[in-house]
Amino acid sequence: MNFHSNQEKLRLQAAASENIPWKKWGPYLSERQWGTVREDYSQTGNAWDYFSHDQSRSRAYRWGEDGLGGISDERQQFCFALALWNGKDPILKERIFGLTNSEGNHGEDVKEYYFYLDSTPTHSYMKYLYKYPQVAFPYANLVETNRRRNRLEFEYELMDTGVFDDDRYFDVFVEYAKETPEDILIKISIHNRSSETASLHVLPTFWFRNTWSWFRQHPPKPILRQFNDRTICASHPELGDRYLYCDRAVPLLFTENETNTQRIFNIPNASPYVKDGINNYIVDGKLDGVNPDKIGTKAAAHYLLEIPAEGVEIIQLRLSDRLFSAEEIVFGSGFESTFSARLQEADEFYNSIIGSSFSEDARNVMRQAFAGMMWTKQFYYYPVGDWLSDEILPPDCPERVAQRNKQWFHLQSADILSMPDKWEYPWFAAWDLAFHCLVLGMIDIDFAKDQLRLMTNQVYLHPNGQIPAYEWNFSDVNPPVHCMATWQVYLMEKVANGGKGDRAFLESMFHKLLMNFTWWVNRKDSLGNNVFEGGFLGLDNIGVFDRSSAIPGGGILEQADGTSWMAMFCLDMLAIAFELALENPVYEDLVCKFYEHFMYIAMAMDRIGENADELWDEEDGFYYDVLHFPNGYSTRLKVRSMVGLIPLFATVISDPQLLEKVPKFAKRMAEFNKQHHESIQNISDPVQTSITGKRLLSPVNREKLQRILQRMLDESEFLSDYGIRALSSHHWDNPYIFTVGANVYRVDYEPAESSSGLFGGNSNWRGPIWMPVNMMLVQSLRKMYAYYGDDFKVECPTGSGQWMTLWEVADEITRRLSNIFLQNDQQQRPLYGNTEKFQTDPHWRDLILFYEYFHGDNGAGLGASHQTGWTGLIAYLMTVSAKVNPEDVLRGGYFSAALSTLSQGLKS
Repeated sequence: MNFHSNQEKLRLQAAASENIPWKKWGPYLSERQWGTVREDYSQTGNAWDYFSHDQSRSRAYRWGEDGLGGISDERQQFCFALALWNGKDPILKERIFGLTNSEGNHGEDVKEYYFYLDSTPTHSYMKYLYKYPQVAFPYANLVETNRRRNRLEFEYELMDTGVFDDDRYFDVFVEYAKETPEDILIKISIHNRSSETASLHVLPTFWFRNTWSWFRQHPPKPILRQFNDRTICASHPELGDRYLYCDRAVPLLFTENETNTQRIFNIPNASPYVKDGINNYIVDGKLDGVNPDKIGTKAAAHYLLEIPAEGVEIIQLRLSDRLFSAEEIVFGSGFESTFSARLQEADEFYNSIIGSSFSEDARNVMRQAFAGMMWTKQFYYYPVGDWLSDEILPPDCPERVAQRNKQWFHLQSADILSMPDKWEYPWFAAWDLAFHCLVLGMIDIDFAKDQLRLMTNQVYLHPNGQIPAYEWNFSDVNPPVHCMATWQVYLMEKVANGGKGDRAFLESMFHKLLMNFTWWVNRKDSLGNNVFEGGFLGLDNIGVFDRSSAIPGGGILEQADGTSWMAMFCLDMLAIAFELALENPVYEDLVCKFYEHFMYIAMAMDRIGENADELWDEEDGFYYDVLHFPNGYSTRLKVRSMVGLIPLFATVISDPQLLEKVPKFAKRMAEFNKQHHESIQNISDPVQTSITGKRLLSPVNREKLQRILQRMLDESEFLSDYGIRALSSHHWDNPYIFTVGANVYRVDYEPAESSSGLFGGNSNWRGPIWMPVNMMLVQSLRKMYAYYGDDFKVECPTGSGQWMTLWEVADEITRRLSNIFLQNDQQQRPLYGNTEKFQTDPHWRDLILFYEYFHGDNGAGLGASHQTGWTGLIAYLMTVSAKVNPEDVLRGGYFSAALSTLSQGLKS
């Protein structure tokens, strides 16, 4: 693919180097703003119950907006989205519906079917699908039925209600194509899938985020007005005018984006025109709900369509900064030609990334993985200091009682962030975002770098060095993976640019990551023995206890995963410091520092001699957490879980030839190794070289690696047909039971949803397959292959008689992970389990949902259904497996060979 013929790459280049605002407009609206921490003004901190879905149509948001298949500018001043009404629902369909944490038998859960089908990185072309039932949407049925079910029962889904029986639904496709950065063509295609004619109200809605009602001195208020019978004009005091053009003369309805205080608080409205005015006009026939003067801050064009059986109706709109004269053609042949051009350019762009080696089915999965990553970018507005001290409080909030995140008063977020999921997680999650950057780096390296910068800049990173975890508790602790992401994103760009990396980016990130590393060392190694507690670490209920809370009976939990994450952190910091030291010898001291710190951690994980208080268990050949009681007694918690595999993540391959360029480090490393010769016998020997001259730094030596992999690749333990389970299925018949005083704790293998109530009951690491840790395992095996080569083989699966190199094992795990999404020999996708419509219906079977995690035995999707964020890593894994030649890895090292193929689409 010639770079100069790839228009999307040219747009990315123009956005980065010429500041042309191709990314100004994008899918930056959340799918859910209600029920979030930002909108919580309760006295109890129960965000889910304070601002409900039922209130959302009538109550103005303070800190963001939501909508159906919508877009906004990068500051979310102007908003556009879709509203629908089938004539039977009690309300307009203006936003996605789902269950709150207390309503779902497995916690919060979206109860809609919508799909992100396509998007380029500049959002020059985007495509979205929403499936809307023609019968009344079963809001009450979904809530009541799920409430009656317990944790051991399946969730009650929208498909189970029967609303899609006999194909009585509409497929509503929304497409966007940018003529210019500020001139956006919109096409809404409504397909009637039923065998009977059906009517549908379609209301493309244009509004302003309410930025004026929250201050005693009201700032200037923007205004929408009818320009003519086909045009809405939006005037903003700072951003100027925009125009929404309709393809035909239809009623234009206006109201205000203001709270209906009468309905919400039983307080008379200050104005007759409120947020739900258009809803009340359409659904309830209240003609006084909209402003006859055709002005307001929220407006909609009202299309009433009769769509024939199995027919389609198309609406064309244009959102532009241009005021077209009567003679100019707003729609017509040019409209369709722009859409055709942008779609062709999107195809060209992704063909250059994906290549031609994949099947059409695999290409479809990868394309939708990238689309989901792009659609889940959103404007995140949370200036914590302002949030804590609002001037105007809601009528039901006599005084501000905001305990959550108050120690993060410095955090001032008003940015476009990569979200895990715009409904269930409409906020950034720090460790998720680091994984997102690996996929983002494949298609938009500048955005990936910007995301990492944001998480470590002065308005996110705490003054003490902690990276904020997620909205519900910024002070919680996620694994330290941002250094890993920084290093890999840097290498991606370096290889793509022919060996020239962005050293300013790397150096800047290194200094901020150094602050974060120091925070970890100071806060999470309370005994000072280089073994770390960590706490929550994002793995939720993987262990015996709630790791965010105090240990029952007192004591300290030293974690195999927390310690291993820190060992990995050391090695990634070492790699960055080494890279910087090649041009600036000042960094050699830090290379020495991180080498020695890693060695101390690795040696502490398995000290010389038999010790009951260390993480490695020689008898089992596995790593476990260790519980230290106040009386000095220690015991290993022998749960065979992902925490015992995470030590594999701490792996780096070095080239001895480079040591000549850092003589101070080479000398110090030799001295350290000599001084600690005896202590390093239980870890990978840092001196021993491979047949290609490489060295391996890892807490896991050859013998340990063989023993760990024997368990990991055992289909009766960790290895599933669909990847590596988070908990060994050994615990199905052999639950782990631990007693503290009168309390008995039990950990069972549960391949689907957990019966545990920890973390609200919707977090599950007790058997399902999680993509991020699988990706890390695969990557670690590939790195180790660069050291061990073809002569080191393990049995995969264990007991099968089939022996594989570590590279082949990595490919095998990737194949199993890919099989979650790809059609099997029966033309079924495991992720959809027994849901017949998704498996066989031509209008459903090629639509891909990227679930939060997957059933440990059958691969069915579980948890959040749109968490493309880290589940989108499947595109990254498939690309490496298909494109990277292991012989190149043996010659050039894992990163240079692997990342060069991933970066080819970024080359100029």
